[in-house]
Amino acid sequence: MLLELRDVHVHYGKIEALKGVSLQVDEGEIVSLIGGNGAGKTTTLKTISGLRSCSSGSVYFEGADIGSMPGHRRVLAGIGQAPEGRGIFPGMSVHENLLMGAYARKDDHSKELAEAYELFPRLAERRTQAAGTMSGGEQQMLAIGRALLSKPKVLLLDEPSMGLAPMLVQQIFSIIEEINRRGTTILLVEQNAQQALRLAHRAYVLETGRIVRSAPASELLDDPQVRAAYLGGDVGDAGGAPGASGGVALGKTAKGGSEEEASEAGEAGAANGAKDA
Repeated sequence: MLLELRDVHVHYGKIEALKGVSLQVDEGEIVSLIGGNGAGKTTTLKTISGLRSCSSGSVYFEGADIGSMPGHRRVLAGIGQAPEGRGIFPGMSVHENLLMGAYARKDDHSKELAEAYELFPRLAERRTQAAGTMSGGEQQMLAIGRALLSKPKVLLLDEPSMGLAPMLVQQIFSIIEEINRRGTTILLVEQNAQQALRLAHRAYVLETGRIVRSAPASELLDDPQVRAAYLGGDVGDAGGAPGASGGVALGKTAKGGSEEEASEAGEAGAANGAKDA
């Protein structure tokens, strides 16, 4: 078992964002976490990477309890993350942004740098360009490439297709599949549930801070309740599910706003967001 959460509870003030989440990610897998806005998906990833603390429960990585381990040491241990919203450094060049992914490393990172440029040729073409002047798709490539510079054993991807055109979505998912083929385990949070389930080996469904279903991804893809809730109906339709990328956009509510905003907006707002999810 590479990564495991056991009965994890996380609070934002008095609001409980995660209510006993337990999940497992085996080495070599792609595991998807799907659910509506405010369900706790981003909070789950931040808890794994050390950006949020558990109120109770445990996070295990390679068999060791890392609950008290600070975030930068989790990166060194092998947990990398490409966050929601990309989080690139706009005034720095593409090359400088990539090097930030290896900031905590003391060993040679030339292999990972070459691999990032190989996976994302566009980044190689624009290595001296200011990252803030690139398109959204290019910035997403940069965020993933930067995470790979930390040499992760497990890569946490938070909404990698959000805001991208369908053609770029397909490209990003193909690259994610290739990263996994090369040996990196992936835990994927994704608004495009249909694409996520097609890509993953296994998946979990998260609703208002609780895991309500776990199964092989292909089984969830064909499940009538999952289709109705997250895939917009029959996934066998020629046109796919509603939405520009062929799936329901789960990362936003009808009112807009990210999951993290819903979680941190205050007690009343968070409670309403959980009910809407």
